[in-house]
Amino acid sequence: MPDSCEMKNIVLPLQAGYTPEDLIENAVVGTKELKVDSCGDKTRALQKNSCALTSKDMSNNGQGISHQSSAINLPTQKQPLLRGGQRHRRFLTDTGARNNLYRHPSLREEVEHAAAETFLLTQLTLKLLRYLGGGYRWMTKLMALGLYAMLLMPGFIQIGWYYFFSNCVHRSIVYGDQPRNRLDLYLPENLDKRMPAVAFITGGAWIIGYKAWGSLLGKQLAERGIIVACIDYRNFPQGSISDMVDDVASGISFFCNNIATYGGDLDRLFLAGQSAGAHLAACALLQQAKKETCERIGSLSWSVSQFKAFFGISGPYNLPALVDHFHQRGLHRSIFLSIMEGEESLQRYSPELLVLSPEFKKAASLLPQIILFHGTADYSIPFESSINFTNALQSANATAKTRLYADKTHTDLFLQDPMRGGRDELLLDILAVVHAGDDDAETDDAVAPCSERLLPEILLQLARKVSPF
Repeated sequence: MPDSCEMKNIVLPLQAGYTPEDLIENAVVGTKELKVDSCGDKTRALQKNSCALTSKDMSNNGQGISHQSSAINLPTQKQPLLRGGQRHRRFLTDTGARNNLYRHPSLREEVEHAAAETFLLTQLTLKLLRYLGGGYRWMTKLMALGLYAMLLMPGFIQIGWYYFFSNCVHRSIVYGDQPRNRLDLYLPENLDKRMPAVAFITGGAWIIGYKAWGSLLGKQLAERGIIVACIDYRNFPQGSISDMVDDVASGISFFCNNIATYGGDLDRLFLAGQSAGAHLAACALLQQAKKETCERIGSLSWSVSQFKAFFGISGPYNLPALVDHFHQRGLHRSIFLSIMEGEESLQRYSPELLVLSPEFKKAASLLPQIILFHGTADYSIPFESSINFTNALQSANATAKTRLYADKTHTDLFLQDPMRGGRDELLLDILAVVHAGDDDAETDDAVAPCSERLLPEILLQLARKVSPF
């Protein structure tokens, strides 16, 4: 080996797709350790060691995780690629500069993935149509959904442009080995320090959910200095409720163990979900809390104590109480029970009922602050769902509260209001929690300009009237 070569230890994040040429400088960021012989611009992988999580050491009587700090040398060479041929601004920590080593898939890889997903989606659509049969109610909802999307299309195009072409969006990062185990990452423009980070689970009635549905919220929060990871998961009929919760839990684990790689502040992590995504996130959070009371802490890949708060937006939390309601709204009872793996599973996947069960009493004390947001004009999921879940949490001595928005529908909070521009109450309420105690961020929020209007008011009002949600 030439004298000029220098031995370096490099630890990679979990996602696949690295080549030795991607490893330019030292970084301790994840789980796969390799020894690298770096000679000038050439890098050769010499040895692969065993995997080990950097966030597995537990403290505070098993209720907290102590995170391994990462000392990084300031790189003197060019930054590693993030997506395509573009480079992202380097962020700094109190230990020096760190590199984000994620290599975005090539155009060919993305096209192949899109083709495979399209083929799979076609198969699943046909399977779903067989479940639905020829009922008039779901056909009416489908037509209303098409009209609703057409009215909002000018706004969707603008958000789609940001989603596909912004340097701040890194799409389809693989977090697990199941289909659709991918997430999208939204990074602030200026990553000059550690930023708070939100793991977000999108909704879609457990059938039409997709990670890109979170692009509007991801854009809003990234513009306010918050990292957002939108986690995708299998939908019905590709998977049932247990598969969805497993996927979400796996995505949360990846988020907790890798977000520091992208500039996330491990002391300011938040979990959020909307509609069905709020339900799945709550299920994953409660199941993890219960695991922490009966399993060895060292065997767990993440802890509920890593999150400062959970935001549930317009979520359903008591499934037995909503079966008939969903049936009247177009989600047939037979389909809903198939999604939930039978009537006997409804209680197991009802966060409100789980919290009220005697065996959960010890786990309730582990939960982070829970804040539930809901519109009073939500006809898809009545706002009482959030109120009742909050009451159940409080009765179990967990910290929880509800924030209601007068005359807001299921989609007003998440789509119409952000597209309207101006003052966005939900966004401001989330920012108030995420930026609490950060004087600089709170000052920036106070003087930040309101978001721009994406659609004329007439289209927003028409969309509100025809919305199937």
